Amino acid sequence: MGRETSRAVMGQFSGGCYLSFATLVLLGSQVPATLARGARGEALQHGQSGTLPHFLEEPVDAYIVKSNPIKLRCQARPALQIFFKCNGEWVHQSQHMSQEHTDLGTGLKIREVMINVSRQQVEDFHGPEDYWCLCVAWSHLGTSKSRKATVRIAYLRKNFEQDPQGTEVPLNGMIVLHCRPPEGVPVAEVEWLKNEEPLSSDGIIDTRGDHNLIVSEARLSDSGNYTCVASNIVAKRRSATATVVVYVNGGWSSWTDWSPCNVRCGRGVQKRSRTCTNPAPLNGGAFCEGMSVQKSTCNTLCPVDGGWGEWSEWSLCSSDCERQRSRECTAPEPKHGGRLCDGVALATDNCTGGLCTQSVENSSDVALYSGLAAGVVTVVLLIIAVTLYRRSQSEYGVDVIDSSALTGGFQSFSFKTSRQANPLLINSSMQPDLTVSRTYTSPMCFQDSIDKELMAERSLLDPLPDLKVKGVAERAEYHVMSHPQTFPRGLAPDYRGVAVGTTLGRRSKNLFTPQVSLTPSRPLHKATAVFGHAGGRLVVPNTGISLLVPHGGIAEDTTWEMYMIINQEDSSTLSEDGPEIFLSPAVTYGPPGLDLSCPIALTIAHCGEVDAGNWTIRLKRQMQDNKWEEVMSVDEESASCYCLLEAQRCHVLLEHPGRYALVGEPLNQEVAKRLRLAVFGSPDTSNSLGFTLRVYCVDDTPHAFQEVAVGERSRGGRLLEEPKVMLFRGNTFSLQVSIQDVPQLLWSIKPFTTCQEFSFSQVWASNQRPLQCAFSLERYSHSSSQLSCKISVRQVKGEEQILQVYTSVVENEKGVVPFFTQSDCTITSQTGSRAFKIPLSIRQRISATFDTANAKGKDWQLLAQKLHIDRNLCYFACQESPSSVILSLWEAQHQDSGDLDSLASALEEIGKVQSPTTTTHGCSREEQDSEFTQLG
Repeated sequence: MGRETSRAVMGQFSGGCYLSFATLVLLGSQVPATLARGARGEALQHGQSGTLPHFLEEPVDAYIVKSNPIKLRCQARPALQIFFKCNGEWVHQSQHMSQEHTDLGTGLKIREVMINVSRQQVEDFHGPEDYWCLCVAWSHLGTSKSRKATVRIAYLRKNFEQDPQGTEVPLNGMIVLHCRPPEGVPVAEVEWLKNEEPLSSDGIIDTRGDHNLIVSEARLSDSGNYTCVASNIVAKRRSATATVVVYVNGGWSSWTDWSPCNVRCGRGVQKRSRTCTNPAPLNGGAFCEGMSVQKSTCNTLCPVDGGWGEWSEWSLCSSDCERQRSRECTAPEPKHGGRLCDGVALATDNCTGGLCTQSVENSSDVALYSGLAAGVVTVVLLIIAVTLYRRSQSEYGVDVIDSSALTGGFQSFSFKTSRQANPLLINSSMQPDLTVSRTYTSPMCFQDSIDKELMAERSLLDPLPDLKVKGVAERAEYHVMSHPQTFPRGLAPDYRGVAVGTTLGRRSKNLFTPQVSLTPSRPLHKATAVFGHAGGRLVVPNTGISLLVPHGGIAEDTTWEMYMIINQEDSSTLSEDGPEIFLSPAVTYGPPGLDLSCPIALTIAHCGEVDAGNWTIRLKRQMQDNKWEEVMSVDEESASCYCLLEAQRCHVLLEHPGRYALVGEPLNQEVAKRLRLAVFGSPDTSNSLGFTLRVYCVDDTPHAFQEVAVGERSRGGRLLEEPKVMLFRGNTFSLQVSIQDVPQLLWSIKPFTTCQEFSFSQVWASNQRPLQCAFSLERYSHSSSQLSCKISVRQVKGEEQILQVYTSVVENEKGVVPFFTQSDCTITSQTGSRAFKIPLSIRQRISATFDTANAKGKDWQLLAQKLHIDRNLCYFACQESPSSVILSLWEAQHQDSGDLDSLASALEEIGKVQSPTTTTHGCSREEQDSEFTQLG
């Protein structure tokens, strides 16, 4: 048996050599003796049968991440024992974890062994090569060695060996961004990000093996921020961001046609032009070189006026006893647009001295008299027909409205001066006259020149009849001046209890005394007027705020000096922790002791996006303790107040003076309010090369924007782009304002100012100050007179708006956008019938008709339904004249458009409603129904 053992075949190592089992026994100093004896005994037991060990799993290269040890694993068949050998030394038996099982198919033993290698073991090894391990497996025929597995400590340096650098390239140029990642084990993999998104290779972008990014033909969409990202199993590193700008140099368009010569006769100038729009410079591209206008001299042939030549000889006398002669316009002929000859070219004359006459006069006289008689008869019949028609129209009952008043009498007022009476007072007895007219199209902006024009035209209109009003014979009063101390029934002025100032709650004994506390930088917007029994309208110009006092609301022989004041409130005054915010300015009207017999209509502009139903909107009133108390919720029913909410404004019917405002409570994060964005610009007074852009983000109400416009006028600012509206969501994300596409070769901007940010609370809840950010730019030379750039205003995870700026910094008036679409208003009030769209007589007839209920339901509720004012009807039911209050609300709704079609259509629909035959006010219901059908 010993000889057989000594003759054992050499076992093959995986490295190409064999070890005999006897040789393994000789390794007593390295392999435990018990292992050798056990192996020999088992080999003797199996005899000569079997094979050398075959590795089913060999150790693989591994990396130690941080301080986590790694496991090396070996599996062989058949194997009596497996041991690891690391860096030429056997691993101690106690460090091995082994398990064994038998292959059911072959009956051979399969042994699996694992060891742990720690970071400390690798760091303590100092050799010419990396730390390595292999495993040795043996059977009764010999031993086999596995492959060597290296163990390395993984790492990744922090700094890139080469960061990509920003660049500017022309359109279709080549973009090359270099990136050399940090040193690391294993070697780091590289990917590119564009604007924080992984860069997709679409066949145009080439990321080569040296990690460089190459774009062979740059597109505008390739502009952006590029980042090189290196990563391995240890960490991920980001390079510095490289900004790539793909710019477009400006190109000239084609020349326009030559303009006509600027003189009609002789030597002049004509010109043609071109624009730098083919393409327009973009992203800082160069402006076009050369002239945009070409001029050329031109010669225009002077016009020659025609002149008559000599008369020809008289012709022979004809049978009609006439002779003729002619002349031609040839001395000279008219040329080059000259005038034709004046006069006749053919002259006739009686050639018998009047002795020769024709006998046709009798027949001509008969035809003349016949025509005159027919004309007279026609005129008489027309007068009779018109008279009968007017009588039939004037005999309507009180529930019939003349549709001609809705289509004509409502549209405009026409005035003539009175010869005998005061030219500023319109007499109720005057008849309609259409000779001179003046149309009021917008009650929100009254024209203040009418009184002056009436007085100036008096001398021209003296021969005309008395001053008349077109459409309706109603008295209208023009208050040229009202005494400031006009109060009802001898009452003394009392403004106590009305809070005035920058915050609600500051008391003042007299509203109009200098003691009122106001912030100097924020002008107080107010309007005052004296109103009487005829009522009127009070407006704070350019703010979207107005107040309508109905006719008859003030008692006869009584006048009230009324006022309106607007303040922009901070939402922090509502509650300390509550979610409510102001959606409108706070509006105060008074005086406090105002006594009216019917509610006034107050119109307030707001900035809430109400269409989506994400708000709970309430009307609140400030009390004397400065706290805001809820008057009503817009969605609820109330008998004390009425709110009609529209997309951009709210109409409120009120009976008690005070300070009111619309507030909103968000229901979810989809809630939004409207912001108006505007960019102004002005030269820097301290730097001749400087120019400042100021961007405003304010609530989308006329009042908020007017404050910005007034402030910009005082500093000489110019509106550089039409204001835009943006929805700002209540999702707690901030608002970012950035300037883009500044021509970097022509302009510089202060560092770290290209992007500015407002916190969510600044935009959402603070209404008292307009949000403003400024960008200070400086041109490199005085020759750079043009500035083009973009202002991006975006909410993080929200909407974005772009304001495009293209202006001249030299010519102050070039490209200036007007502050308002209409001229600024200075007149704040209208009194009498001119303040209303519906004439008084028609208003009274409508009220008398619909205030009385009837069997078919033709009452004020039907009127409200047809006018789409059919919510919260309990409020109107509590009024003395529901129809009159409904018409006041309709007046407030349509104060801008002046369109009476909706009212005429509603009355026409009501007139078509069928009802039983009943008699009211002297006429049958059937007759009234037929008359209603004529209202439209």
